Amino acid sequence: MYDPTQLRTFLAVAQTLSFTQAARRLGLRQSTVSQHVRRLEDATGRQLFSRDTHSVELTEDGEAMLGFARRLLAVHEQATAFFTGPRLRGRLRFGASEDFVLTRLPEILEAFRYDHPEVDLELTVELSGTLHEQLAAGKLDLVLAKRRPEDPRGEPVWTDRLVWIGAERLRLDPDRPVPLIVYPSPGITRALALEALEREGRAWRIACTSGSLNGLVAAARAGLGVMAHSRRLVPPGLVRVPERAGLPELGEVDFVLVHGRRPAAASNAADALAAAILSGGDRLHGRARGV
Repeated sequence: MYDPTQLRTFLAVAQTLSFTQAARRLGLRQSTVSQHVRRLEDATGRQLFSRDTHSVELTEDGEAMLGFARRLLAVHEQATAFFTGPRLRGRLRFGASEDFVLTRLPEILEAFRYDHPEVDLELTVELSGTLHEQLAAGKLDLVLAKRRPEDPRGEPVWTDRLVWIGAERLRLDPDRPVPLIVYPSPGITRALALEALEREGRAWRIACTSGSLNGLVAAARAGLGVMAHSRRLVPPGLVRVPERAGLPELGEVDFVLVHGRRPAAASNAADALAAAILSGGDRLHGRARGV
């Protein structure tokens, strides 16, 4: 009943909330993306997106279709992998940024390991900036991380707005420097936060530095300061800092998949993992079970 090509297009639009970005990701014309979505809506008899000239949002039926599309494509890809071509094998060095520590990325990796048991998957969790450096040095084969706005590299998984977060009871004194909780250099979120404050001429001080997301979250929960973070990935126990605090806008950040230079065996495995992440990208917005 549902065409896998149309389901992949639907997922790309749902993850990017942009027909233009979905077309770029899939290598299609924007008119083709619109046609795929329209045909899927005809097949379901439901409107999946609410869209106008300025924005694209999932409808309630579109939210429901996310789960169905992900499972249907997963089964389709498992069947295809089983009946065609050689089994994937070899070593795959995958790097994921700290942003995904508390998400459901482990579920995607678990499914990948189940589908490709002969692939030796090595996971590195680091700062986005560090992962890009390791990829360039040939130490990783595939990276899932943030990128700076001016960086053209990588295949977009989704775009999110950065927001200021902290403990609900935290109150900022407008006459004192902003207490910051940040990753060390070369953290991308750190750089964007400092640049935003410098543009506004707002004084700041480093209240906590940690290379671990759990360390930053602990400091924020203790009320030591504020941190810049993805809007969709706000950790439990923290809230957005209200606008009355007067903190500057942080803008948007892209989460991307970037491939490295690698042998054919690693290349095939990296392509398969990238496809699994792209098809299940909406799960990265949710917290891991038990969090």
